[in-house]
Order: sequence, then C-alpha cells, then structure tokens
Amino acid sequence: MILQSTIAGALGDQAAMDLMATDLAGSGVERMNLLDMAMKGGWIMVVLLVLSIICFYIFFERLGKYRKAVNKDPHFMDRVNDYVRSGEIKSAENYCAAVDNPFGRIAAKGVSLVGRTRVDIQTGMENAANIEVARLERGLSGMATIASAAPMIGFLGTVIGMVRAFWEMSNAGNNIDVSLLSGGIYEAMITTVGGLIVGIIALFAYNFLVSKVDSITNQMESFILDFVTKTE
Repeated sequence: MILQSTIAGALGDQAAMDLMATDLAGSGVERMNLLDMAMKGGWIMVVLLVLSIICFYIFFERLGKYRKAVNKDPHFMDRVNDYVRSGEIKSAENYCAAVDNPFGRIAAKGVSLVGRTRVDIQTGMENAANIEVARLERGLSGMATIASAAPMIGFLGTVIGMVRAFWEMSNAGNNIDVSLLSGGIYEAMITTVGGLIVGIIALFAYNFLVSKVDSITNQMESFILDFVTKTE
C-alpha cells in the first residue's frame, strides 16, 4: 500500500509539473523578437538604418572600383614599352587611354613625359598616382564617420529613452510599476545595441577597404619603378 501511495504521489507530482509547463507555454509570455525590438527603438533606429544602407552602398561600390583598378593586362607594360622603343609615342598614349583603370592613366602620364629625365618622369607619374589614390579613397571618410557616429547616435537614443522612462515614472505618482521602468529601459537600450552593431560593421568595412587601397598603392609604386626602368 505504501509503495502504491508513493508511486501515485510521484505520478501526481510529474503531472503537476507537466501542467505547469503547459500553462507557461500557453500563457502568452513574450519572446524577444528583433524586428519588434527595432521598431520600439523609435526614430533613432530609422537613422541607424539609413546609415547602415549608406555604409553597405559605399562598401560594395568601392569594392567594385578596387577590383576594376587591379584588373589589368599582364602584358600591358610590354606593349607600352614596344610602342615607346619604336618611337610611336602617340600610339602608346592612345593605348594607355584605352585602358580604363588607374594604371593606364598613370602610364599615359609617363608616356607623355618620355624624353625627359628619369626624375621628371617618375615625379610626374607619382603625381598622377596621388590623384588616382585620392579617387580610390572617395567615400572612405563617410564610412569612417558612420563607424564613429553610429554608436554615439545609438547612445543618444538610449539617453532620450531613459529620460522618457523616468518622466513616465514621475507622472505615474504612487502607481509606479516595475514593468513600467524595466520596459522603458530595455526599449531605450535597443538604440545602443543598434548603434554598436552599425558602428562595428562600418569599422571593419572601413579597415578592409583601407587595406585594399594600401595594396593598390604599393602596386602603383612598383608599376612606376618598372615603367621608369624599362623606358630608359
């Protein structure tokens, strides 16, 4: 009898636990939804969304430019050198102009200076390379600004949200509810999370693009030295 009572009691406890789990599952407890949380962030989240779109646009637009910049004919320098050695300077200039990338424009500058001293040719090509680097760096300052400004904008949204939460508490008088404060705080913190996400992505993207520009710049320097050496 005692054993039967123990088993019945154990089964009863298990049934009670199952019933409690069922009640919790069907009690309508809210789960974290990223989209809903973002919507609760207010107009600050709209600003962060716009900044993220601008960041992605700059990243992919610049990445396409960089890929095009390094996509050059491996025999480009040999053909330019053949034109120069045969005295067909105009043909060499036209050939360089037809190559729509920074290396073609730098080479065109070098060809136009053929006949001058090595220092003049190298200086002219380096000046042309500086112009090309400036073109490659377009938009990077904007991405750097987004990387630094996005977290600050998110923090601004948090401060505004906290002020609103405490304002609501002061107006509630003696009817202060813990959920009123906690709800206002977590909604306010959403903007900080959003700002940090946008800022971190922009920072990594910016550093990646800067490394690409540095790589292309090194290739330009090597290209200029090679051009000057072969056209002497």
